[in-house]
Amino acid sequence: MVKPENDKPAKVQTVDQVSAGGVAVRQRDGQAEVAIVLMIPERRWQLPKGVIDPGETPEQAALREVREEAGINCKLVEPLEIIEYWFFGNYDGTRKRYHKFVHFFLMDYESGDVADHDHEVAEARFVSFEQAEKMLAFKDEKRMLELARQLVNSLL
Repeated sequence: MVKPENDKPAKVQTVDQVSAGGVAVRQRDGQAEVAIVLMIPERRWQLPKGVIDPGETPEQAALREVREEAGINCKLVEPLEIIEYWFFGNYDGTRKRYHKFVHFFLMDYESGDVADHDHEVAEARFVSFEQAEKMLAFKDEKRMLELARQLVNSLL
């Protein structure tokens, strides 16, 4: 059966979105720990990251997002990788398909408290690499965690 022309489903707009974030690492009692965040409303653990603002570099955005979402100040160590994925979202009342690119960086903790996270985050905490691997929701973020772990081990 052929659908009449006026029964075509509406086309979904595709939006490119570029974000940045980090694997923020601190040393505590001789063990490396990484900052992770529990996002609202999804209630899933992930690495801190967010959209790059106009005029920002990926590096600036990554440091800002880690400060906002995890409540900590860091310095960049080196780029890890740019991950790419697709998802559907309804942020402005219109369902759109997003093509997302996220620049991830290895970061070294300098100061701050994970209790000082922003309103987008239910909780932020430092955990071991092993705990983070079990808690993180996304496969690509687990891969960033492993790249960071290898770099941290090579720098010690």
